[in-house]
Amino acid sequence: MTHADLLPRKTDRLLMRLHQEGDAGALQRIYSQDDVARYLLDEPWAASEAERRVSERVRQVGLDQDGESLALIIEHHGVVIGDVLLWLTNAEHRIAEIGWVMDPAYGGQGLATEAVQAVLELGFDHYGLHRVAAQMDARNIASARLAERAGMQREAHLRQDWWSKGEWTDTLIYGALASDR
Repeated sequence: MTHADLLPRKTDRLLMRLHQEGDAGALQRIYSQDDVARYLLDEPWAASEAERRVSERVRQVGLDQDGESLALIIEHHGVVIGDVLLWLTNAEHRIAEIGWVMDPAYGGQGLATEAVQAVLELGFDHYGLHRVAAQMDARNIASARLAERAGMQREAHLRQDWWSKGEWTDTLIYGALASDR
């Protein structure tokens, strides 16, 4: 199966596709929100940062010979509402990490869960991953709940393991195995 066969990927309510250069404005609208950036490692995105990040993500097209990461835009009724990234952390043993960012305006509808479940399914079914982990700031309750709704299990709570934005933060680690499915 090629990228053309896999993508774009449709769920009941979403279209998930590769990034395009024209996505910078929509992603900057999301990533520039203080409540979105609060738990991310980065500060809120300015327009120039959005352009740079999208230029990187345009090349993240799969977990195969072409690359070690997949970056997908999440659209709902033609509107960009976030993105999901899946990247290999150990190619030999088929271990990956997943991360997501969603526009809070679309929260509470199950859209993020639908998107993350679709990417996990793609990772396990198409790319043959053994394990996928998600790491997040422990204060990000919404992201932790999303990981659980997507079928991931909480595996660790690391105390004050990350210096971020002038303070020590805790990290939660969630994991899913192919055999969990």
